[in-house]
Amino acid sequence: MKLDEIDRRIIRELQLDGRILNNELAKRVGLSTSPCLRRVRLLEEAGIINRYVAVIDQTKVGLKLSLFARVWLTAQDAETIELFIAAMKQLPEVVECYIMLGESDALLRVVVPDLEGYRHFQSSHLTRKNGIKNVKTDVPSEVVKQAFALPI
Repeated sequence: MKLDEIDRRIIRELQLDGRILNNELAKRVGLSTSPCLRRVRLLEEAGIINRYVAVIDQTKVGLKLSLFARVWLTAQDAETIELFIAAMKQLPEVVECYIMLGESDALLRVVVPDLEGYRHFQSSHLTRKNGIKNVKTDVPSEVVKQAFALPI
């Protein structure tokens, strides 16, 4: 699906407020309600709009710590990588997981209540049983920017 300027405006507005009512969305993007709704449905069907979520302030729900774990796997074969990916998908503490090209094999963003929670998480899950050889953890001192909207 090729995006035109109206599709891009719809996406930008929905990234700011996924709960916006269709009549308000239509007004903001310069359409009447029926064509606006039709375009949103087409964007959803094309998989451009993947899902709608609530963005939660992690500190207000007791998850005060975000850490970045650089992971080296025991091997780079497909079986080891698939084992690792399957394990990471099952862990709610892992909110982002990337297979990397470069020095490490994977990068994780892990959210936990505190350092003790991370220590327990690391010793229980970031182990050889999940195809992991080594982990280096980085602790950010300040969140400068955290965006969820893509620059469309």
